[in-house]
Amino acid sequence: MTDRRKGIGCRNLEVHVGDRQLLHVTDLHVPCGHTLAVLGPNGAGKSTLLRALGMLTTHRVSGEILLDDRPATRSQMRDAVAAVLQRPILRRGTVMANATSGLRFRGVNRRDARERATTWLEALGVDQLAERDVRTLSGGEAQRVSIARALAVSPRVLLLDEPFTGLDATTRTDLLADLRAALGGQPTATILVTHDRHDAAALTENTALMINGQIRQQGPTADVLDNPADIDTARLLGFTNLLLPALTGAPHILVARPEHSRLVLEPTDRPENGVTVTGTLRRTVPLGAATRIDVDTTSGSLTCLHTGDLPATATPPVGSRVVIAIHETRTPRNVGEPHPPPALQQ
Repeated sequence: MTDRRKGIGCRNLEVHVGDRQLLHVTDLHVPCGHTLAVLGPNGAGKSTLLRALGMLTTHRVSGEILLDDRPATRSQMRDAVAAVLQRPILRRGTVMANATSGLRFRGVNRRDARERATTWLEALGVDQLAERDVRTLSGGEAQRVSIARALAVSPRVLLLDEPFTGLDATTRTDLLADLRAALGGQPTATILVTHDRHDAAALTENTALMINGQIRQQGPTADVLDNPADIDTARLLGFTNLLLPALTGAPHILVARPEHSRLVLEPTDRPENGVTVTGTLRRTVPLGAATRIDVDTTSGSLTCLHTGDLPATATPPVGSRVVIAIHETRTPRNVGEPHPPPALQQ
């Protein structure tokens, strides 16, 4: 059985720039063989956390960085960690030269380095590019090479800083699938920083939600992504429709995703057990595969997202009184309560 104490973590971690605190994480642990997504909006402190954990930051850091549940030194972290950044940093030369560079730096002979690197180039689907000059690679190919280079050194800790940013939808989906398969069964503790909940759902077992430099919620990914703890985390997770009791008659604030909210165009559109609210249609925006409809209510604006083809003639004119059917809602658990930085549970 895997010793869950092995892995990367921190205690009472703070990062400051001058007098300003960028980050405060009370407790965090990612066991070897497990994956954690740190999900948050821009500026939340996600990359700051990643760099602090890897001892890669130049900011002032206090608290403990832990490797196998013990305070780590910079040299220990340098040996244990491999990192992949938003923009792949590749040396001039071939794909193979880049894929083997981490191994060669660690003293592995050229033949063994090529064998180990080839395994990961194959796993990431770019082995056929081994002799290609890296300057000719697409963004997706370069990121695959960067990830293969990181995995080739058999890191104890893999840090992924939004590695899918800037990739087109198809390339992103393919890389997520290949990376998930590559990480399966590996004894590596992996931390993925992302602002996209779909990345977390596709790749990680556990997710931590970071807002304003603090971890607001953490747990199994499926549970966290579908059960926001408060209004801030609800917005982060796509529950952007805020339904006040005055609007719904419910005893508590409810939240809903736009894709679960639809304009009632036919009597059959009304849900049997859902929520319905009335408002004034403000605008209709065709988005290709879906249509966005914004409705003003007495408690603020709500958004509906109709998937599929919705002809313009099917929607009422702007300014019409309309009914919105909301098929799924959630009740944030900590509405109106203060949010101290919680300790993460293993």
